[in-house]
Amino acid sequence: MSRCLVKGIPIGRGEPVRLMGVINCSPESFYRGSYAPAGTILRKAEEMISAGADIIDIGARSTAPGSPPLTEQVEAQRLDHALAELDGSGIPVSVDTVHAPVLERCLSHDIHAANDISGLRDPSYACLVADAGLPAFLMASGKQPGDATTLGATLTTLEKVESRCADSGIHDYVLDPAIGLWIPERTTDLDWELCRHFREFTRFGRPLLAAVSRKTFLAGPGNRPPEERLAASLGLAALLIAKGADVIRTHDVAETAEVIRTAARMVSRT
Repeated sequence: MSRCLVKGIPIGRGEPVRLMGVINCSPESFYRGSYAPAGTILRKAEEMISAGADIIDIGARSTAPGSPPLTEQVEAQRLDHALAELDGSGIPVSVDTVHAPVLERCLSHDIHAANDISGLRDPSYACLVADAGLPAFLMASGKQPGDATTLGATLTTLEKVESRCADSGIHDYVLDPAIGLWIPERTTDLDWELCRHFREFTRFGRPLLAAVSRKTFLAGPGNRPPEERLAASLGLAALLIAKGADVIRTHDVAETAEVIRTAARMVSRT
């Protein structure tokens, strides 16, 4: 397996399972508990690092189904203000955006990775990542984020993402199988199938990101809201670690850190 380095933190190839803590600068976020207004970003990030996060993932645009549209200018302004709080802190930061102009603006700050749910579909975005030497977290995406509707199509789409990386000269990256209701044609049954077959994604020989925190398919028969999906998120995170996940992306750092310590010990990933 290839290994990815984010600000000197090794991911994959027998390394410990890493924890990515989510901070949203978007009040539109599907889970209100992840929203951090301006002026609280540094404190929130420091709390997450103290609680066990290895990397902080900063986003400013909600990608949940039905989210209101947001201009690139507003997204860039939100990230600009948030990243300014973290400059000089030494905290490993990834930026969650699909827009090249937004990423370009973020490059004026201390960032250490790009999180692209469009899987480098935009060549100009890929060029920015390559030129900056940024490692990247890349989701399975064809013509739009998360548009595969079967397990087989997800594997094929990840092959396309790998091809984009090769064409762009990007060698330091983590793959994300795109669990979630990204497009109307997807179902929660597919999310469960991707999780059950998560180990199949290890065939690429790349570190894998598991991003399931509080997502819709964990709502259960009672259709619990995001605020009531913590236990399900933690249980599934443990199972995905056993199936090869190298990074767990979560809104709940302290609780997930304990899950990682326990599950990783069971599968000798400490």
